[in-house]
Amino acid sequence: MTDVTGAMGGGLLLAVLAIAGCGGRDENVRRTVAPFGTWTSPLSAVRATAGAIRFDHPVLDGDDLYWVEGRAAEGGRNVIVRHTADGRLLDVTPPGFNARTRVHEYGGAAFTVHRGTVFFSNFTDQILHRHTPGGVPVPLTTPGARYADCSVDATHGRLVCVREDHTAGTGEPSNAIVAIEGALDLAGAVTPSPGVVLASGADFYSDPVVSPDGRRLAWIEWRHPNMPWDGTELWVADLDAAGVPRTRTRIAGGADESIFQPSWSPDGVLYFVSDRTGWWNLYRARDGAIEPLHPMAAEFGKPQWVFSMVTYAFAGPGRLVATYADRGQWKLALVDLESRRFQPVPLAFEPLEGIVADHRAAYFIGASPTMPLSLVRMTFAAAEVEVLRVSSSDRLDPADVSVAEPITFASQGLDVHAFYYPPANARFEAPPGERPPLIVVTHGGPTGATEGIYASDVQYWTTRGFAVVDVNYGGSTGYGRAYRERLNGQWGIVDVADAVSAARHLVAEGLADPARLIIRGGSAGGYTTLAALAFHEVFKAGASYYGISDIEVLAHDTHKFESRYLDSLIGPYPAMRDVYRARSPLYATDGLNCALILFQGLEDKVVPPNQSERMADAVRAKGLPVAYIAFEGEQHGFRRAENIVRALESELYFYGAVFGFTPADTLAPVPIDNLGARPPGLQ
Repeated sequence: MTDVTGAMGGGLLLAVLAIAGCGGRDENVRRTVAPFGTWTSPLSAVRATAGAIRFDHPVLDGDDLYWVEGRAAEGGRNVIVRHTADGRLLDVTPPGFNARTRVHEYGGAAFTVHRGTVFFSNFTDQILHRHTPGGVPVPLTTPGARYADCSVDATHGRLVCVREDHTAGTGEPSNAIVAIEGALDLAGAVTPSPGVVLASGADFYSDPVVSPDGRRLAWIEWRHPNMPWDGTELWVADLDAAGVPRTRTRIAGGADESIFQPSWSPDGVLYFVSDRTGWWNLYRARDGAIEPLHPMAAEFGKPQWVFSMVTYAFAGPGRLVATYADRGQWKLALVDLESRRFQPVPLAFEPLEGIVADHRAAYFIGASPTMPLSLVRMTFAAAEVEVLRVSSSDRLDPADVSVAEPITFASQGLDVHAFYYPPANARFEAPPGERPPLIVVTHGGPTGATEGIYASDVQYWTTRGFAVVDVNYGGSTGYGRAYRERLNGQWGIVDVADAVSAARHLVAEGLADPARLIIRGGSAGGYTTLAALAFHEVFKAGASYYGISDIEVLAHDTHKFESRYLDSLIGPYPAMRDVYRARSPLYATDGLNCALILFQGLEDKVVPPNQSERMADAVRAKGLPVAYIAFEGEQHGFRRAENIVRALESELYFYGAVFGFTPADTLAPVPIDNLGARPPGLQ
């Protein structure tokens, strides 16, 4: 193990006001007057990604906390890190290993821990390994299958995991819940195996958890065409003395009810989240009945794109600590399990992901408007907040930070939510009367959400004099099932209209220059970007990151997890083939009259490179300014620091070239076809 305690390690106690960034701009500082977009930013692209890490899947093992770090400086390698009781940070996975699973392609929950022994999926071969301190990782499974979401079955000395079997070679892979027998026997010889099937027959599985007494196994399953936020089922099987499932009982769920995160309490009661009322709320199954813990118009669940999503944990035998989204903002509360008393806990951090707890403290991944994503510990007795690890080694002075402002505006007669970030730079101001260029951000998913937290990729733009609005368009989560279902059958309509309405709203408020409206997004957000450019004449430039240009191709050229997603977003294919083509930006470039830059990973299996390549060719053939930048070795989402830097700088260079301003940065040139043929509105 390598000790990585350093500038971002150790414990850092922060006063609430300091976390919240209560400071401000010194109005006595003389500012330079310069046009928006040309400001000299303290946050270079290199600085924005310097030491940048992604956090995932905190796990408690006794007094030690483990989690996964995705390190851009190591080519995006995922490293399991251990935080010891005495405050040391240690790398667990040795060099050459990458703790990342590809189940459902998006992965998540690639490891678990039991009494200091770590079990993890290795990205290169997708084999599940066992790793003891000071030893060499030992393979537990055979090639050809992928493993995720493993939990410990101590009673039977094994792991229980979700397996995605790719050995058939043709058709969709098969999914099942399997047991890795003997995995906990450190003294016995290991014979790799594919695992023993405990549950099969459904298209998808998640969250296999064994009760504390080892007598029951709970899990979630669902079938095509549902996605996990549409409809899932919660099942429990009785286990015999050998751990073999006998009777199976469906506890909750169905085609129109989404179940999330089943968990056994220390005394063996099954808890879970359900959206049966239209809101993901907490429930428990006890004495043959299902009872709500605290009904409210808030979301205690999330769209399960990855396996490591956790929103609540048991803090001892009688208390539960929960995170929930209230009007799009994440909060924390304690719940007394006997009285069901619900006690909100004021925090400067939003508890965004991966909460775990013991009787002394809760740990979670959180952030604030001025503090980037961090590993946080909150002690119950003293109500102290301690930052254990910060995702970025370099942060802005509070005077340069653009703090998110929640906004609500009308689109197609309905309220839509977003976070607005004004330009912010303590050393610059714009000439009188000038409005800033506006970047409208469309998140991925499309069933996802954005939060109003500190993010370096937003601050990169605002410190240069751009305004940014991050839109939770209809279809986003965090606002209830009805808001989420606005996109059913309407993808490419509602999301696009909401992005357009966000831009028009800010123009009407005098906060954006109508001649310099930009839209950018990745994956599904890239599709919304391309559709907004093709079907509306509002934006003057766009940036698509691995975006979808031809929905019809996506309908039969994607992975199993999303292979029927479009049934709900658009309609069944091929019955509605004409709608698929009508909403594909690739076939609507006649209506496109603006500049476009596209970024693509060449190993992307979710949105293959031909989606960006064909769009670039179509825009080029029309004579519009277009740039296409592809990255070797990148998949769906860029992980390597040098590529993240290159993308940010190239995007800035592109906007400068298109809108005719010179950024203050020294930027590598970007080849732009047809730059001389400026689109309407840019003369």
